[in-house]
Amino acid sequence: MTMATHSQGDIDLGMPWDNSFFHLGEDFHVPLAPVPLPDPYWVGRSALVARDMGLSTAQMESHALLLAVSGNRKIAGTTPLASVYSGHQFGVWAGQLGDGRTLLLGEAAGREMQLKGAGLTPFSRMGDGRAVLRSSIREFLCSEAMHGLGIPTTRALCVVGSDAPIFRETRETAAVVTRVAPSFIRFGHFEHFCHHDQHAQLKVLADYCLDRLYPACREDVRFDGNPYAALLAEVTARTAELIAQWQSVGFCHGVMNTDNMSILGLTIDYGPFQFMDAYDPAHVCNHSDTQGRYAFQKQPHVAYWNLFCLGQALMPLIDVQENALAALEPFKDIYARAFARRMSAKLGFAEPVDACKPLTEDILALLAADRVDFTIFWRRLSHWVRERRTDDDSVRDLFLNRSAIDAWLLSYSELLAQYGRGLEADLMVKTNPRYVLRNHLGELAIRAAQAKDFSVVANLLAVLERPFDEHPEHAAFADFPPDWAQGISVSCSS
Repeated sequence: MTMATHSQGDIDLGMPWDNSFFHLGEDFHVPLAPVPLPDPYWVGRSALVARDMGLSTAQMESHALLLAVSGNRKIAGTTPLASVYSGHQFGVWAGQLGDGRTLLLGEAAGREMQLKGAGLTPFSRMGDGRAVLRSSIREFLCSEAMHGLGIPTTRALCVVGSDAPIFRETRETAAVVTRVAPSFIRFGHFEHFCHHDQHAQLKVLADYCLDRLYPACREDVRFDGNPYAALLAEVTARTAELIAQWQSVGFCHGVMNTDNMSILGLTIDYGPFQFMDAYDPAHVCNHSDTQGRYAFQKQPHVAYWNLFCLGQALMPLIDVQENALAALEPFKDIYARAFARRMSAKLGFAEPVDACKPLTEDILALLAADRVDFTIFWRRLSHWVRERRTDDDSVRDLFLNRSAIDAWLLSYSELLAQYGRGLEADLMVKTNPRYVLRNHLGELAIRAAQAKDFSVVANLLAVLERPFDEHPEHAAFADFPPDWAQGISVSCSS
């Protein structure tokens, strides 16, 4: 695929753009050109996302694309816009929000493309519309890390930096992340039109989602044949599955506001996220979350609360309250079954076994009591099961309470012997990652990038794209976090 430059300065990526969200009209967005990023440079690029988008290696290495994704040149066929939405933030109605630093360029190759950090918009409120290098690297790497783990997520094509100064808590430098997803529509889009009694626009948005994202809901006979209740049910199911995946890998989102919840059940908006080091169910990764609303163990409850808000927003279309409640009700069961399935796989069983539930509950309690590293425990357990060496103390060495872990390992071994045919030792290695994007790894990448060394970003990306592989050349990325990692603080500005 070639890349041409139009006479008027537009850059042609050779993509057929279909900007359907733009055609919804002025009630849904404000057309807006990106603010050029001064003297941009490459920080990180994903070859996997580029391939999915139909972009060649030559295109990804071109100066023309650098100018395009930094907002310095328009991409031919795109119609940049900032969308409007509202939402609940930390459980409180926040009113109108919207894309304050993100522009949707359009849709190509079945995905929407956004520039995050593209400058001031009418929805920026008190912000400057810019993203900083620190948060941009974190979002770029974590988007691809989650995809590598098999967890639904928005993706990141690339991140570009600039030495232009940006002021947050301290002086930082600017960056832009190019991210892609089938859709970036949020719960908050629906809340916006419901709250403002714009029911006609609410229906337009819901019909758009049905036709483009959930066409099967048109034929769903449940809920008296109401397609909007069916839509709510599908979003509920996807969200429940997503949160079960988060909980199974120790992922903390940090800011699960309704405007940060995807209508497709994707992980979206990587701000103060964290993969836990020491397992702590009450862990709060967001320094701004002083009440602990978004603590790790509360994420399933918060997700259900957010879905209830979505249900309320859809009520003008669903009309019958019982149908809305019926669409929401399966969340708890779907989540429980999905979590049980994930944890059974982590224990080596291709299908859930009833006895896995008490084993899971017991080991999580032991991990919490001794503050054992979550990722390292599960990876060591995977190798312990596969190798079955009597002299292998790698698992029990993680615990202070040796008698408790010995008792658990005995019960676990008895279960393995009982259900040996269902055990797939290799499944554990393919389920329990060796690598996750720990905070200190992101910090190492950030510090190196601030010194214009982007090799750590590239090396981390290569590992996180295949987190279940051993990657002996990068084994240090799988080590216990250093002591200084405890001092890393992330907040809503991260």
